[in-house]
Amino acid sequence: MNNPPPNPVSEVWRPELVRLPELTRARRAFRIFVQGVLKLIAKVCLKVSSEGVENFPQKGPLLVVINHLGDADTPAIMSVLPFLPDVLGKIELFEIPVLGKLMDWYGVIWLHRGRADTRALRAALDGLADDRIIVIAPEGRYSLTGALEEGTGGAAFLAYKSGAMILPIVVTDTENENVYGHMKRFRRARVHVKVGKMFKLAEQARGAVPMRSGSKVRQEAVDLGTRQIMQALADLLPEKYQGAYSDHEIN
Repeated sequence: MNNPPPNPVSEVWRPELVRLPELTRARRAFRIFVQGVLKLIAKVCLKVSSEGVENFPQKGPLLVVINHLGDADTPAIMSVLPFLPDVLGKIELFEIPVLGKLMDWYGVIWLHRGRADTRALRAALDGLADDRIIVIAPEGRYSLTGALEEGTGGAAFLAYKSGAMILPIVVTDTENENVYGHMKRFRRARVHVKVGKMFKLAEQARGAVPMRSGSKVRQEAVDLGTRQIMQALADLLPEKYQGAYSDHEIN
């Protein structure tokens, strides 16, 4: 398999927008509205099947990790979630007229990709400390290969620092060419959402990991944790979607 281009680096720099959103009554109501709209979009545009929904916990703190194939990932996943999560999203989306403002009203934790965005990490950690449910895509972008790409270390770092459980969720057949291709023919694409079982990282389960900035031990732990997270996603996916984490690629 050809190696995809390096992970993107955000050219937009808006640190003043990065924060953990306050869960006001208005924001809670807007999140309920947004989830309803996304469920409607999923029903009208997709045929969503799901499995493993019994693995959803009733409350946080929880770190949800997902794979990322296309625009339909969000409505497909949100259509099966029994809760209203906080979500880490790339800052570039804020620049899109209307959509960016709607996402900000929802309360996305804006993230500058490819940068040392300590504000975003701190916001996510504060959310986990407040027993919230945080969603992150460890690949950091839509897959350019149609399968799992190498994961970035943010999810593992958050898991180690917070001690939160991790819940893997994967989607299949949500590639833009598949979904939009069906829509052009006035058909709904069949997509599937699979929810795995919660787990803790191996080093996390054995005890505290030194997380001092620049620590070699920290970097090794984050690398190992990232591998475990991505493998948990791969184990839920058919072979053609496992990409960098398939047995063939590993060997």
